[in-house]
Amino acid sequence: MRVLVVEDHEVLARTLGTGLRREGLAVDVVLDGGDALDRVAVTRYDVVVLDRDVPGVHGDEVCRRLAAGRSTTRVLMLTAAGTVRDRVAGLDLGADDYLAKPFDFAELVARVRALGRRAGVPVPPVLECGDLTLDPGRRTAFRGGRPLALTPKELAVLECLLARGGAVVSAEELLERVWDESANPFTHTVKTTIGRLRAKLGEPSPIETVREGGYRVAVP
Repeated sequence: MRVLVVEDHEVLARTLGTGLRREGLAVDVVLDGGDALDRVAVTRYDVVVLDRDVPGVHGDEVCRRLAAGRSTTRVLMLTAAGTVRDRVAGLDLGADDYLAKPFDFAELVARVRALGRRAGVPVPPVLECGDLTLDPGRRTAFRGGRPLALTPKELAVLECLLARGGAVVSAEELLERVWDESANPFTHTVKTTIGRLRAKLGEPSPIETVREGGYRVAVP
């Protein structure tokens, strides 16, 4: 899942980015609304975590433009103003969810994941294919009832493949969906991660390589 954090408080922005990455999400961070619109124009994000009072282009205007563009990106608006009137105003602007500061980080993660499941083609909260089961919320995966000791990136790659229901996912798309902007597009990061994931899943491997296409999970 690809997430953009828009927050002008640098310490909080850095903290949110670090925390969400530890949850296995690919996260980019910007400090003002103008940069946010520039990023959204070139990168498909599942969720934008948007502080309402950011400089440059105000958070309200960022939210309004995303809604007007009929983007599949979901918006979680953050604000220090938490009255019912403030929440209603934020939702009327086009936000999909609203969270008042201060907030519990676990609740933020849960809301981001819930919104991410609704971005693009909706996916179920627990992904299953054959003897594979993955629960993104609990960060757990099983094969044939056996727990899999996966790293956050391995888990995110498997989640991305399972969510596509047997469709082919290119290496370029996996790099965009699982890694953030710091990833080097010319490395063998995706291939290496797929190799480690296959080793942990065991034989027969449920992940197929499609020549000049990418990867997919074999549907029984």
